[in-house]
Amino acid sequence: MELTRLTKVTTALKANALELAILTGHLLLYPSGIVSERPAAAPAPGAGPGRPVVLLHGFVDNRSVFVLLRRSLARHGRHHIGSFNYSPLTCDLRAAAALLGRHVEELCARTGQQEVDIVGHSLGGLIARYYVQRQGGDARVRTLVMLGTPHTGTTAIPWAGAHPLVRQMRPGSEVLRELAEPAAGCRTRCVSFWSDLDQVMVPVETARLDHPDLLVHNVRVSGIGHLALPVHPTVAAGIRQALDDEEPGVVTPDADPGAASVA
Repeated sequence: MELTRLTKVTTALKANALELAILTGHLLLYPSGIVSERPAAAPAPGAGPGRPVVLLHGFVDNRSVFVLLRRSLARHGRHHIGSFNYSPLTCDLRAAAALLGRHVEELCARTGQQEVDIVGHSLGGLIARYYVQRQGGDARVRTLVMLGTPHTGTTAIPWAGAHPLVRQMRPGSEVLRELAEPAAGCRTRCVSFWSDLDQVMVPVETARLDHPDLLVHNVRVSGIGHLALPVHPTVAAGIRQALDDEEPGVVTPDADPGAASVA
């Protein structure tokens, strides 16, 4: 019993130390991601998988959070990777989802592709899910990967509840009630990564996506916190696998595999 408790405490301390290190590094990179990136040219014919990947950051963040993930995807054959920065002044998740939809349409027109993949961290995953479920985005999004996304709401950081976007991430919000409604025929494959040490997702299981009408694969990660999800190499490998998988997906709620331990 004591050994088990000690192991849990040690794992939590390691996760917290990693979170602090990632936060420090991210604060240094943050200014570089404030300005939206310039649209990239379409990849050359035969350059690799054709579907572009759109990276979507979380609350009060920007595209700099995906520096390492972007490199990982590029090294493994993804040749068209773009980030979408929604404004820090955004006060409605639904408006951000509509802007994401316009971005995806422009991207498809520029690249000549009919579909994209999206990777969203935290609130970014919820914005992308709203676009897919409620605004017809399933016609454009082949695979949606969500990292630490509060599908049923989070009660963390009570003092931040004054911000409209935070209120929309609270349990029982109007937006979350909309996302719980039927979504029959939704074509997008959803993959949701959730961590047992995510201190921003309260409770941690809120980052599991359980919806009877969606094609979902839940992936439980053990030993890291919220900020590490878009950074950790083990999670990056899981994201690459999810994006490369051409199978139609698995319907929840019985699709949760064993934990991918990264401790």
